[in-house]
Amino acid sequence: MNRLSGLSLPRRPSVCLFCCVQTSLPISPLQGQAVRSLATGRSSNRRAARMTLSRDVGRSSLRPKRTDRGKIGPFSNMNQTEARVRGDTRSRSPAALKRSGESEEAAKRTESPLYKALKMQTTLSPVSYGKRTAVKARIAEITSFDQFDLLPIVRNSITTQALPGIIDVVPTPIQRLAIPTLLADPVVKKKSAKVNDEEPQYAQYLLAAETGSGKTLAYLVPVIDALKRQEAQDKMVERRQEEEKQRELEEKKKQQAFDIEPELPPESNAARPRVIILVPTAELVSQVGEKVKAFSHTVKYRSGMIHSGLTPRRIKSTLFSEAGIDILVTTPHLLASIAKTEPYVLSRVSHLILDEADSLMDRSFLPTTTEVISKAAPSLQKLILCSATIPRSLDTQLRKRYPDIRRLTTPNLHAIPRRVQLGVIDIQKDPYRGNRDLACADVIWSIGKAGDSDPVHPHAHYLGPQVKKIIVFVNEREEAEQVAEFLKSKGIDAYSLSRDSTARKQEEVLAEFTTQQAPPTPDEIMVIKQRRREERMIPMEPPKPTRADRRMLENTKVLVTTDIASRGIDTLAVKTVVLYHVPHTTIDFIHRLGRLGRMGKRGRAIVLVGKKDRKDVVKEVREGMFRGQALI
Repeated sequence: MNRLSGLSLPRRPSVCLFCCVQTSLPISPLQGQAVRSLATGRSSNRRAARMTLSRDVGRSSLRPKRTDRGKIGPFSNMNQTEARVRGDTRSRSPAALKRSGESEEAAKRTESPLYKALKMQTTLSPVSYGKRTAVKARIAEITSFDQFDLLPIVRNSITTQALPGIIDVVPTPIQRLAIPTLLADPVVKKKSAKVNDEEPQYAQYLLAAETGSGKTLAYLVPVIDALKRQEAQDKMVERRQEEEKQRELEEKKKQQAFDIEPELPPESNAARPRVIILVPTAELVSQVGEKVKAFSHTVKYRSGMIHSGLTPRRIKSTLFSEAGIDILVTTPHLLASIAKTEPYVLSRVSHLILDEADSLMDRSFLPTTTEVISKAAPSLQKLILCSATIPRSLDTQLRKRYPDIRRLTTPNLHAIPRRVQLGVIDIQKDPYRGNRDLACADVIWSIGKAGDSDPVHPHAHYLGPQVKKIIVFVNEREEAEQVAEFLKSKGIDAYSLSRDSTARKQEEVLAEFTTQQAPPTPDEIMVIKQRRREERMIPMEPPKPTRADRRMLENTKVLVTTDIASRGIDTLAVKTVVLYHVPHTTIDFIHRLGRLGRMGKRGRAIVLVGKKDRKDVVKEVREGMFRGQALI
């Protein structure tokens, strides 16, 4: 007996309508009524029952949604048909938080820990190690400048003018690659029936090598050789033309004895250089111009250098000289402005060199540089790009504009020389406690007081203590003057150099750090010895040191600058570089540390790392330098 709603119902057998099997289950009055109506309907009209639709036909699924998905068994998340959208929102990037105006603390909390330390290396174009090995094997056979097909006067000028004082002159890797390639005649393409005017009809080369490897000499030697060969050919052509003109004049005089024709003045070569070297800054104009002028003492040609820091009168006298000009060193903006009023200045250019091409092909210089190249294209024979790094932006421009450019890269491209040591100082520790200025001054004092284990020349002790020259690099130009003033207050002879400095000050300051003290002559050594003997004979009481003298750091000069002095400047006299800030990119690392280790010299670099700086970035750069590997 069952109790349902207070009624006592008898247990009776129930009949299943589908299998006709009797079962003894307790049923309620409502269930029995539903069964009787279903049986009656099927028995009376079976076909109509199959045509009716279920009341659940509009539902997406008869099964209820499971809420325990992902919790039961290891294979419970397979064969899903719906996207699982989490209720919590994803964390935003630091750049998005900065744009929305949120605090820096929130940005630090949302910074991903999976950020690769040297993600900034993606700004450099990679060079395969297979190509590096092949280049190393090819240049190993060249050991002397005598193996190059140079004119004798040009070959002799390398040792007497370009590299004076060096006994064993051996070409560097980039010189072994570039000089024989540039000496060869440019490959002339077979012109098809349909000539494309946009396609360059001149040879293109890219010289890419590490800083301080002699890239200037690598392109200057073959260009001067080609200039002298072309000059000899032009003289022969001019001689023939003069002979023909003389014959024509004699024949005209015989035929027209009484007609007088005005004689045309000879064509002048004023302001029509054959070779133009473009550099990004006025400092590089002076440096490259001095090297070009040094060759002209023995290899006779006319050269000049102009930049915006010079007076208009001096620019005009240099460029528009009646004697003409063969090699011109200048900046793109100044040359483009001159070409607008004097278009024939680019009418005779056969070689165009872009030194520091990574800067000349960036956003700021690219429109002006391409304008100069397009105007010089009709007479141009060779376009030479020279750079210490190949950024991805430069690589993209070259693939777009010069897909057939010939790339000459050294095995150690994008690598810092192993002879440069990198030290790291954590300014958060004692005794600095986050004071970056104090840490910088303490480092300079320690270097200034330490002895110099690498003398400049064997007779250096006769000239007294050597002046140590240190460069401090900052990221912002506003901080250059502030850091220099702080170092002066600590008794350090410091100078500041940035874009805000005048051209005259830049030349004077850079002259202190680019010139190296020359070795004394035998006569000077004898004079110094005699002077020291006289000083020993006369007893003199040394002056008492004052308080100001005790705080001064002697025999040490410091230059606080930005990247204005990190590209192309030949700082051979500098042996120490202090990175006041961690550089933004790997390119800045290479150029700043490239002020050291030039021409086989040893160098030392020190980077100051603070709380907000990337220590893992410095760590990987240091490990790459230790292994001698490229940073990309």
